[in-house]
Amino acid sequence: MKEVWLHLVKWDKKLVTESLESGVDAIMTAPELIPKIRELGRMAVIAPEAGDRKMPDDVEIVIIKNKDDEKRAAELLKSKAVVVRTTDWDIIPIENLIPQGGDRLYTFVRNLDDTRTAAGILEKGVAGVVLETDEPGEISKVVKYIKEIDSETYGMAVLEIIGIKNIGIGDRVCVDTCSNINMGEGLLVGNASQGMFLVHAENIDNPYVAPRPFRINAGAVHSYVRVPGGTTRYLGELQTGDPVLIVNKDGRTYTSYVGRSKIEKRPMLVVYAADGAGNTCSVILQNAETIRLTAPDGKAVSVAELKVGDRVLGYIEKGGRHFGMAVEETIKEQ
Repeated sequence: MKEVWLHLVKWDKKLVTESLESGVDAIMTAPELIPKIRELGRMAVIAPEAGDRKMPDDVEIVIIKNKDDEKRAAELLKSKAVVVRTTDWDIIPIENLIPQGGDRLYTFVRNLDDTRTAAGILEKGVAGVVLETDEPGEISKVVKYIKEIDSETYGMAVLEIIGIKNIGIGDRVCVDTCSNINMGEGLLVGNASQGMFLVHAENIDNPYVAPRPFRINAGAVHSYVRVPGGTTRYLGELQTGDPVLIVNKDGRTYTSYVGRSKIEKRPMLVVYAADGAGNTCSVILQNAETIRLTAPDGKAVSVAELKVGDRVLGYIEKGGRHFGMAVEETIKEQ
């Protein structure tokens, strides 16, 4: 995932505070400023011979004035992160370096316009940007832009319910996240990674229990759940602090974090569905009125009211998963 670093040349409490609050990934600075940064909060720091990543051992700055400088940067990219500064903000050297180590290549930017350019070079863009600014407001704009363009998007499928069956008691996982989740949003969960359902957050008013907009009553412990980075986890292994991927009805996503994961014995049911191409999938959920899937228009549909022929949202993919990673081989999960 693309990162945003702040280049802090001199002490500025407002810049550091905004970096912490906006979600900047690291601050590049001088060693003597590290204690002041630590006083305000926990933040990854990059500094000469100090910090979480040290310069030049882990990160090196290269000023590119000619082809020899570009060649030096390319060689360094084989073993460490490189931050390049080009003369007159020329993007040609960056275009040349991305194919040689774009996942370690960073570049200095001054504002949101520079960031848009750096992130879009050769479509792939750099691994991250190092922002040089005196304006705290510029930090939040750059971070917001980078996180939005770097978020994963899924092509949501409309699934038709073909069966519902009660199966008795099982261990179900209730995921309380660190975010208040909106209507039409939830987690992608399924019995198999090839077919997953958009399980809606518990943010609906009902006569039985108060809404919990941070909560997703997600399913049985064995179920796959989508997490950032195009991978999956088992619901039963999620713990406090783990990242999860919140997905909306249009397939747009953002990352939240597990605040608490509760595993309790509850009555369960299986929902079976198929897409328009005949691909079938299923999910095991708690049998309760407050557990909901998501309709194509984003509305929540209670499993207590679900019936054959209803349509809900999900995600279908080809291939299988090995330790959460997609693999191209024949895997049948049933």
